[in-house]
Amino acid sequence: MLCVSVDLASYPAMLNTIEPYDFIHASCGQHPLYQEEMVNPAILEEYCRNKRVVAVGETGLDAFYAPETIDVQTQSFIEHVDVATTVNKPLIIHTRDAREQTIDILKQGHADRVGGVLHCFTESYEMAKQAMDLGFYISISGIVTFKNAKELRETVSKLPLDRLLIETDSPYLAPVPHRGKENQPAFVKDVAEFIADLKQVSVEELAQQTSKNFHDLFIK
Repeated sequence: MLCVSVDLASYPAMLNTIEPYDFIHASCGQHPLYQEEMVNPAILEEYCRNKRVVAVGETGLDAFYAPETIDVQTQSFIEHVDVATTVNKPLIIHTRDAREQTIDILKQGHADRVGGVLHCFTESYEMAKQAMDLGFYISISGIVTFKNAKELRETVSKLPLDRLLIETDSPYLAPVPHRGKENQPAFVKDVAEFIADLKQVSVEELAQQTSKNFHDLFIK
């Protein structure tokens, strides 16, 4: 299991919470929607060097919900990519309505050296392909089960299994048939079943491959 950081302020408490459980891994980063103050790169790097931290992020760009902070988001994103390449750990990317900018920053920061994942992906297959060419994985959440997710389902149908991850993004985005409830890690089973049906593979094959992908990316 991967417990994902959304801001540096809450990271120490999160790390303390998971400390007794060696099967729970952590990431460290400042989500693009949590940009009230600039990220301190030195503190970010120090936190990311912890052995329990397997990834840097969430980081990225969100021009849909917070276009007014896009300049601060951009600088933070650049610094996260720099830290990731310094500590040699993959990135967890949040991207919304910022396709070209996201790919450009990953390319300019040489993010292909560490790879990562575009998580909770809702963008185009063209963007997914550009990210995969940089060594990134594409992670799909319960959004794929929503009625209005036709374009996303078309994208998922094209994704190669060896570049696919599945997630809950809990406590948000509970998949069908749990809409309206608080999401939880157990619901990843429903996401897996839906995607397996969509890609016409068995749930067992999908589970085995996405588990391998997780370990290849984060645990190695």
